[in-house]
Amino acid sequence: MTLSTKHRHGDLNGWPGVSMTSLELFSGCGGLAKGLEMAGFRHQGFVEFNKWACASLRENFNPALVHETDIRSFDFSSIGPVDLIAGGPPCQPFSLGGLAKANNDARDMFPQAIRAIHELRPKAFIFENVKGLLRKSFADYFEYIILRLTYPDCVNDGNLDWRAHLKHLRELTYPSFQGLKYEVHFKLVNAVDFGVPQNRERVFIVGFRSDIGATWNWPKGMSTQMTVAQALHGLADPRAKGVPEDHVFIPGAKTYPGHTGSDYDKPSKTIKAGAHGVPGGENMIRFPNGEVRYMTVHEAKIIQSFPPTYKICGSWGEALRQIGNAVPVRLASTIGKQVFMALKNAKTIGDDYGQYRADNFGNLMFLENGESAPKGRARSSEIPKTVSYSQLATKGKRKSRPKSKRPSHPIAGM
Repeated sequence: MTLSTKHRHGDLNGWPGVSMTSLELFSGCGGLAKGLEMAGFRHQGFVEFNKWACASLRENFNPALVHETDIRSFDFSSIGPVDLIAGGPPCQPFSLGGLAKANNDARDMFPQAIRAIHELRPKAFIFENVKGLLRKSFADYFEYIILRLTYPDCVNDGNLDWRAHLKHLRELTYPSFQGLKYEVHFKLVNAVDFGVPQNRERVFIVGFRSDIGATWNWPKGMSTQMTVAQALHGLADPRAKGVPEDHVFIPGAKTYPGHTGSDYDKPSKTIKAGAHGVPGGENMIRFPNGEVRYMTVHEAKIIQSFPPTYKICGSWGEALRQIGNAVPVRLASTIGKQVFMALKNAKTIGDDYGQYRADNFGNLMFLENGESAPKGRARSSEIPKTVSYSQLATKGKRKSRPKSKRPSHPIAGM
């Protein structure tokens, strides 16, 4: 008999008397899923292709909900209506450490995420991806993603190149569009600002169906940062007796320029999952006495803020790959709770997509060069000022953009 997650990992937070459902896409080993469960969402399904990630999901959630399949052939109607769709579309097409082919990469799964929204019409969605998504070289394609998420009913029938489809989407006006539409927001956040002992910058995209009247505010970060030492306090050396089964010493760690590990008395570097194994030393711990060793699965799991009892299947390298691809649970829970409360407090208008509140207009923004980036974040050229979408799109025709203030990225809610 499989134990419920409540018994395995502690009571769920949620809100009594309020029930909301979710579908998890590109689930990985379940970091985002676990955080959303802690926020109060009830999972209706997990869609994941990798066999080891699916094994991890079955260990920690209801195995009957895990769909081990290629999402491109998945029938979303088999799930039924859900309040939330969430997931992390494969990030390799946009990774700063990868080949960065974006839409030219067969692993770009944003079109499938948009298909799920188009077919299931959830009240909200949450997507997470790497910081590289905000590269200036990806600006047009990122704008295309945002506009497709805004107007999921405006489907490309396959006869248009994405650039031609983008041109068509740019001509749409939010107030007058009569199909399904969402208020879309995105932001670059660092997990270390939300109680995760790790510097991990990721882009979150949050959207709310326009007819429900939800108000969105990004959660505020903490003023203090947790270190690796604080996170692992009380955990015995992996070479000691009686340690957890996933806390196994891995020999062979070495340092050299650019491969120095994460300092024990600071937040960890970003735990990564490279195509060629453990990269650049980020998955090593550097202790005050100069000793360096690889993180155990148990340590990496805790640094990603998974519950200590959470099970990750596979060898050490495979488990680190899954953990490195995961959304930190605590960050997922924080954003999940904010979305849960926005839906809970929403003034629902109904499912007539032709009715909208005037104060819901113009929430899609475009980044504009010039704003100083926060310390330790993207450069000012990547985090510019915001311009209202309603200022750029007028009835039947887009306003021309001033040459000196040409937007480089779409954004809302910075």
